[in-house]
Amino acid sequence: MTQAVDDAAIESAVPAPDPMLPRPFRVFGRREDTADTVTLELRPLDGAAPPFEPGQFNMLGRLGVGEVPISISGDPTDATLVHTIRDVGGVTRVLAAAQVGDVLEVRGPYGSGWGVHDGHGGDVVVVAGGIGLAPLRPVMLRLLAERSRYRKVALVYGARTPADQLYADEFAQWREHGIDVETIVDRGPAGWRGHVGLVTTLVPRIDVEASQTLALVCGPEVMMRYVARALIERGVPSERIRASMERNMKCGVGVCGHCQLRQFFLCVDGPVLDYSTLAPLLDVREV
Repeated sequence: MTQAVDDAAIESAVPAPDPMLPRPFRVFGRREDTADTVTLELRPLDGAAPPFEPGQFNMLGRLGVGEVPISISGDPTDATLVHTIRDVGGVTRVLAAAQVGDVLEVRGPYGSGWGVHDGHGGDVVVVAGGIGLAPLRPVMLRLLAERSRYRKVALVYGARTPADQLYADEFAQWREHGIDVETIVDRGPAGWRGHVGLVTTLVPRIDVEASQTLALVCGPEVMMRYVARALIERGVPSERIRASMERNMKCGVGVCGHCQLRQFFLCVDGPVLDYSTLAPLLDVREV
């Protein structure tokens, strides 16, 4: 028996990684984005970081505290795992307070991706609200890397105030690579010369060929619903509009039922779904 055969036999005998088993990652980079939001850069202690697709999420936690679903916000081609975390509860407060050198537990990646490649040859519109830009940042990084494969690319981003904008220091680079970046805030300080109002008001201004557009939307559910309607009014097909539904995910593998949305389990069927599927669900208050 050859060595190659021996190696193949050994590999086939190694069990697949347990999707429920967390892995230890050390924090080696930390950036404070806003008053309540930080971005952590993580590296595994036991091998390489798993590959992921833009739109997927990890279950991120700390021993003795718990875990929560956090979208991956880094570069899909980078070995570094990046998560942007907003302090909104007990577990996220502990995660956001993590310092360089601390060890966190990571399970994943889970869920569906944005399918950015479906926009090749056409236009791509990215619409985000608040922390919703975090799951879309990997999209922006991929669009930068593959800019020549798309005709027009536009980002419309809404935040409460200019100080609440994520990744604002990257906007100039995105514009330099031919991406149309428009931002809007709910309220601006004295001297603010940018847009003020709802993100939906900027949708009619997007210069794209609607019928050939792939639209990716993430933010509060009410925002996504009205943005989708505005895009449809522009002529973007509902099946070409995708939204990320980030609900209360616990297991990541469709077993516990915490993230059920009618017939869907968002941790496996989502979190990214097309709007033709989501429309009848988002219009029902009980769902």
